[in-house]
Amino acid sequence: MSIPVSIPIELYEKAKAIAEAENVPVGEVFASAFMDQLAARARFELRAARGSREKFLAVLDKAPDVEPAPYDRLN
Repeated sequence: MSIPVSIPIELYEKAKAIAEAENVPVGEVFASAFMDQLAARARFELRAARGSREKFLAVLDKAPDVEPAPYDRLN
């Protein structure tokens, strides 16, 4: 099954170059990237399920209540 999607031309050109270098169809490049994204999301969800607000606040309570060093500030 295939479904048409709209993507920026710059992204398509990059995928096309990868496909040519790897001698695979462009659709396979996009499918592979999408599968990688789904796997990353699944890993994130598993890690998130192990956490809790209480654990986060307990760790945060251990951090000193001071201003960040100048090199850690956003300009």
